[in-house]
Amino acid sequence: MTNANMFQLFFENIKIAINAILSSKMRSFLTALGIIIGVLAVTLMGTLISGLDRSFENSMSFLGKDVLYVSKFEWFGNQDFWELRNRPDIKAEYTETLKEQGKYIIAASAERYRGTNFSFRDNSISDVQTMGTTPEYMQTSNTVIENGRFFTDGENRSGSRVTVIGFDVAEALFGEDDPVGQYVKVGSYKFRVVGVIKKQGKFLGLFSMDNQAIIPLETFQRLFSKRGFSRLSVKVDESNLEEAKYEVQSILRRLRGLRPEEPDNFAINQQEAFETQYNTIKLAIGGTGIFITVLSLVVGGIGIMNIMFVSVKERTREIGIRKAIGAKRNVILSQFLIEAVLICLIGGLVGLGFAFILSFAINQFLPSTMPVSLAIFAVILSLAVGVISGLVPSYRAAKLDPIEALSYD
Repeated sequence: MTNANMFQLFFENIKIAINAILSSKMRSFLTALGIIIGVLAVTLMGTLISGLDRSFENSMSFLGKDVLYVSKFEWFGNQDFWELRNRPDIKAEYTETLKEQGKYIIAASAERYRGTNFSFRDNSISDVQTMGTTPEYMQTSNTVIENGRFFTDGENRSGSRVTVIGFDVAEALFGEDDPVGQYVKVGSYKFRVVGVIKKQGKFLGLFSMDNQAIIPLETFQRLFSKRGFSRLSVKVDESNLEEAKYEVQSILRRLRGLRPEEPDNFAINQQEAFETQYNTIKLAIGGTGIFITVLSLVVGGIGIMNIMFVSVKERTREIGIRKAIGAKRNVILSQFLIEAVLICLIGGLVGLGFAFILSFAINQFLPSTMPVSLAIFAVILSLAVGVISGLVPSYRAAKLDPIEALSYD
């Protein structure tokens, strides 16, 4: 058989398969439903994980691998909340001792937080995450000032009423106008805006990091009576991270006057804690997605196999006629195999289409797009299920005796 004849025969089988599918549209759709769900599950899972990876990477760059965060609370732990709550507060003065005695400590900043209302003329924004800190915060964080400047050490020591505001705060209060040099009300106090922080987005896709404002620590403590959550950010030598963590722990234990047998009454948190929790969440999402995918594809494959057996039985006389006029076994086998593959391919493309639409919804919460490699994998997976589920019925059709097939009623 020449190549031209082979191609002609192949396209003829495709035409027959399409006609068979179109003649039973509802049955074909129900048959492909398992494939649609399976492909939808695997592509959405992949898109979700892709979005989570990007969001996590952006968020972790904000925390920094070389920064240790000292506070009363562990980020992830099983200790009793009330026990942690009753721990002594973290004092801002600790930063000076850490910098003086720490061999691996590059910079340290004290931070206090509270929610505050901001207003400018008729515009206002509530519950802004207001932080009091020192100028060294710019070394211990990845904060970038897009417009204006950060406050100086002199402004911190003198308790000046100056503030650096986040993107959301600037947009809510000033719109397109330049906030730098303007005076805003922070609670009931008037502050001058000296800088605007570059847009940072959401932390792990959960809450905005742009709904914030930074003021000098001395100003914060004078006006807000030292209320609010407190912590220290300690930038260390990344090449000696474990040694630096032990060093910070030792210095803080001495400052706290803890005896050797007493446990720490503070927590040293770092990016690694988030990575451990994130990998657990990603594993759970991936495992659930794979389970749904495998289950859907197995059910869909069995459904397609059963329908193909029914199709072979219904078209037994047609097979007999085709064999009687010279059709060989491989021609009959390819005819039904192509039909099974086409049903799966259509189901896979429909599932892929739904997943592509839903990926836009995911992108509203997480910075994600459907990877091209994932789409190609979904199509190949559909084709594989079609081949596997259609092989046995197609082989049975190819083995039919033409005389018995013609006499089938």
